[in-house]
Amino acid sequence: MATVMQKIKDIEDEMAKTQKNKATAHHLGLLKAKLAKLRRELLTPSSKGAGGAGEGFDVTKSGDSRVGLVGFPSVGKSTLLNKLTGTFSEVASYEFTTLTCIPGVITYRGAKIQLLDLPGIIEGAKDGKGRGRQVISTARTCNCILIVLDAIKPITHKRLIEKELEGFGIRLNKEPPNLTFRKKDKGGLNLTSTVTTTHLDLETVKAICSEYRIHNADITLRYDATADDLIDVIEGSRVYIPCIYVVNKIDQITLEELEILDKLPHYCPISAHLEWNLDGLLEKIWEYLNLTRIYTKPKGMNPDYEDPVILSSKKRTVEDFCDRIHKDMLKQFKYALVWGSSAKHKPQRVGKEHELEDEDVVQIIKKV
Repeated sequence: MATVMQKIKDIEDEMAKTQKNKATAHHLGLLKAKLAKLRRELLTPSSKGAGGAGEGFDVTKSGDSRVGLVGFPSVGKSTLLNKLTGTFSEVASYEFTTLTCIPGVITYRGAKIQLLDLPGIIEGAKDGKGRGRQVISTARTCNCILIVLDAIKPITHKRLIEKELEGFGIRLNKEPPNLTFRKKDKGGLNLTSTVTTTHLDLETVKAICSEYRIHNADITLRYDATADDLIDVIEGSRVYIPCIYVVNKIDQITLEELEILDKLPHYCPISAHLEWNLDGLLEKIWEYLNLTRIYTKPKGMNPDYEDPVILSSKKRTVEDFCDRIHKDMLKQFKYALVWGSSAKHKPQRVGKEHELEDEDVVQIIKKV
């Protein structure tokens, strides 16, 4: 493990020393590809003796969505979990109070959201220091990440945590790169792009691909992609997770400082101890999770508005709705009646490809 760590450090040092210009672009691309490969090796050690892979904490997934609290020790993650969910997570004024992952569940707008209080991470977690590897492996399974920051500590902590998470292949508040990468048997490397590219040229692409031993591929860029984007697509093990920066302990800073914090994107200022703005935080979590609530309507009865079926914004067709209720439901599915904003008229008769909107009412008609 130490040799991999040493290699990572050497490459990072070399990247820091290399000037960024057109002449060094493909050399930097090569170094970035090597770094990504070494990081992956660190996460999944090949030999059985070298400890387990980057396994997370054993926490059963419950509820409709999962939100993880990530941050340095003593920023108030446990207090926040206690106030939001009523679960008890040990709170004390010394660092590293929480040693394992504590789950709690909030019911908000009919959806059950599981909150995970993860232990504090330290700098160098992505390289296996502390329990950082377990913390970040668990964070990968979340639908949304809350990075909890302390308002009285320097804001550079945010950059450090982002760096740790990015080292683990978690991309915060980003969309997957809009480029196509297709391997083939022969014909060399073809790079086509629909826009003018400033970061990637054929030399750089060749350097990156040769590191992965790929010599025949078609690459299509639909936007000005960077070397990192190409590496992300080749690696393929990246997760794209929405993230909210929760600034805690705002009761200890001045109003002017709070106004500066308020201008930053994806931020939510709170005070967990005094319960300030916790409603605003829940509202923001709901917006970032982007869930769709669907109400069921049994035949000849009123819709059940108490217990909605929760779907993610990416999978919200009638077929997904049936799967969520019971996996055998699709075999008996004939058509569905939909009331709500996705229906052109009330009710609209639809098939299983129909996309549902938030707060639609659905009645499934089965085959006889």
